[in-house]
Amino acid sequence: FLFVVLAFAFMGCEAKSAVPEGYELVWFDEFNVDGEPDPEKWDYSTGGHGWGNGEAQHYTDKRDNSYVKNGRLVIRALKDGWRWTSARLKTQYIKSWTYGYFEIRAKLPTGVGTWPALWMMPEYDNYGGWPRSGEIDIMEEVGCVPNEVSSSIHCKAYYHAINTQKTAKKTLEGAQTEFHTYALEWDETEIKTYVDGVLLFRYKPEDYGKRNEQTWPFDKEFELKLNLAWGGDWGGMMGVDESCLPATYEIDYVRVFQKK
Repeated sequence: FLFVVLAFAFMGCEAKSAVPEGYELVWFDEFNVDGEPDPEKWDYSTGGHGWGNGEAQHYTDKRDNSYVKNGRLVIRALKDGWRWTSARLKTQYIKSWTYGYFEIRAKLPTGVGTWPALWMMPEYDNYGGWPRSGEIDIMEEVGCVPNEVSSSIHCKAYYHAINTQKTAKKTLEGAQTEFHTYALEWDETEIKTYVDGVLLFRYKPEDYGKRNEQTWPFDKEFELKLNLAWGGDWGGMMGVDESCLPATYEIDYVRVFQKK
């Protein structure tokens, strides 16, 4: 895995980013315009039905729960009257990709009950409903295990409900107090994730058996999701602590690169 260090200057804001050799920038959001997240790049999932994980929050598209300020996307979980609210942004039906290098710089929230994630889902259920069409979790963390970040994939053969999921985790000191870079490298052969340029997780179906649609549905278009859940099967496994609300999840940028 070879890196070249590139310097990008977007709208007067310069930042350094490490990307694989032979890739070029094809899509990005530097979050440099205050207010509503760019509707030409992001849509929302809304509602409060648990989202398959027993999550306690109600997702909204309100500015109380998501906004851009000072060059960052802010996602906030809070108590709003009788309910908890937060936000889940997505590129679904706006932009999706097959393969690429996806890089997100983020600072995670604090507090028992928080569950921030950077992840990808298929644009369409080409191989059937979840988990048959796949899921790529670039980064997840739960506030009850602070600073432990993980990456996973889910598919028909390997997913958490049958205890076969493929995953890796590490303790990242400062994940909740500093910005760190989380990245996915995904091509025709394998999936790899990185934290601050260091390999965290690698999945290649041949390492576990055969390559077929049950082990590799990752040959179709996937869309990006950024969300902060509250409670749920994992985020709430040690309960929730409302004293940490509002909890803030900040994203500095999202960049997508593909091979030239």
